[in-house]
Amino acid sequence: MSNIVIVNTNPYEGQKPGTSGLRKKVKVFLQENYTENFIQSILDANKNAIVGSTLVVGGDGRYLVKEVVDKIIKISAGNGVARLLIGQSGILSTPAVSHIIRKYKTLGGIVLTASHNPGGINNDFGIKFNCNNGGPAPDGTTNEIYKLTTAIKQYKIVPDIKCDIETIGVQRFKVADNEFVVEIIDPVKDYVDYMKEIFDFPKIKSLLQGSEQRKPFKILIDSMSGVTGPYVRRIFVQELCAGGDSVRRAEPLPDFGGAHPDPNLTYAADLVAAVQHGDYDFGAAFDGDGDRNMIIGRGAFFVTPSDSLAVLGSQLQHIPYFQRTGVRGFARSMPTAAAVDRVARDLGHEMFQVPTGWKYFGNLMDAGRLSLCGEESFGTGSDHVREKDGVWAALAWLSVLAASGLSVDQLLRNHWQKYGRNYFTRYDYEECPSDPCNEMMQELEKKITEAGFIGSKHTSGDKTYVVAEADNFSYMDPVDRSVAMKQGLRIVFEDGSRIVYRLSGTGSSGATVRLYIDSYEDKDVLGDAQLMLRPLIQLALELAQLPRYTGRDAPTVIT
Repeated sequence: MSNIVIVNTNPYEGQKPGTSGLRKKVKVFLQENYTENFIQSILDANKNAIVGSTLVVGGDGRYLVKEVVDKIIKISAGNGVARLLIGQSGILSTPAVSHIIRKYKTLGGIVLTASHNPGGINNDFGIKFNCNNGGPAPDGTTNEIYKLTTAIKQYKIVPDIKCDIETIGVQRFKVADNEFVVEIIDPVKDYVDYMKEIFDFPKIKSLLQGSEQRKPFKILIDSMSGVTGPYVRRIFVQELCAGGDSVRRAEPLPDFGGAHPDPNLTYAADLVAAVQHGDYDFGAAFDGDGDRNMIIGRGAFFVTPSDSLAVLGSQLQHIPYFQRTGVRGFARSMPTAAAVDRVARDLGHEMFQVPTGWKYFGNLMDAGRLSLCGEESFGTGSDHVREKDGVWAALAWLSVLAASGLSVDQLLRNHWQKYGRNYFTRYDYEECPSDPCNEMMQELEKKITEAGFIGSKHTSGDKTYVVAEADNFSYMDPVDRSVAMKQGLRIVFEDGSRIVYRLSGTGSSGATVRLYIDSYEDKDVLGDAQLMLRPLIQLALELAQLPRYTGRDAPTVIT
């Protein structure tokens, strides 16, 4: 029998979860009791429900995951948790965690990831809690966790439990007269079984293999050395019989092979080049924990996340899951271009605009009002789980391509001809000095909320923009009436064009300034986005004096 040990500790400042968990440098998590304090606070935030509960535990394979899984096992045992479901080797994609929580009706799950942030001893680590609906903890829960971290005095642990997380099976322990069970599960099986229920795998398989009427449809899937590698091999190679050369970087690595596991044109440039110069009809990349995706077509034709969401929204009838459930509302994060809004209006579906952060979609899904949602930050998902889901998005695209018989670019061009096009770009200025960036946002908010700003005219290049609306975006949840304030500065012009400025909450050090530019064209739909948006980009930089405050002449990433 193992005994519970109570360890005295002191609070650390700054253990406030961001939009999706606590993300810091690895070396911060390595401080004495830092990680233990946060795990204990997660368990304490669940109050009495934690005793006798089941939790799901897994992560994206980055540096420190296995060590923190071990701490979670020992601290869970010390706090009366009855059972842990842990992915073999500590591996579980974020959408898989969400599905497993929902399938087995657990109290929640602890996800070890810093998502698309770099991994390795000198980079980032993260811990987040997902609730019993499978979604990221809402603001009320994360605020409670943070409050507990500021006053923690002790944590409870069973230090002598030794658990083998490399072998699938059940391990039982006796802790203070109670049984404590750790079940190591196949990280891939439940998720793959679910995808086979959602999609018509034989139809996708016949697309990939070709027929007398159609040559094989060639794909290249890039896991970016993140958690999706085993899922991608099982689904695309074993189930759908794409060749082994159709997947790349499919082995999860603690440092993601030294790369930045963020699926965009900058960090997934390898995939873009391979598809551009190779014989491929479709390419997809996924981030470190498997919730983000980038989709490209033949010749590396880039599908913006905003367009991806809109195209899928117009084609959901081709996916068996939606044939069964019907299609309810659509939603997007506020900075995401409004392309899907037009599809919702055309199809008669409710449309929601929410703050950045996947947790804001969960209430709408649980209330039965939302089927499909997405963010411009390469997140797409549906109500099948309560997280965005990269592999799901790729399978959804392949389903639509199989049903339509069109190529990726043909599908997009047809969509634009029908609905018009939202030209969109995002500029990221990463790891900027925090104080000047905060000052920039304060000064800009003063400027755009002054009397007289609405109605003002701004000329840039050969265009003149008239301000129709300007604010710091706030959101009232239509389900529980909770309010999220100060979610990003918006300037909306009379022609529907928008400029949005945000300071991001997902980095681990410094400030990331994100600038979003969105302009709608109903006829001129085949232009180059950067050229079409140049006047609006110039205006956005001047209004915020962004180069002066960030000290940067150019963004780190352009999407």
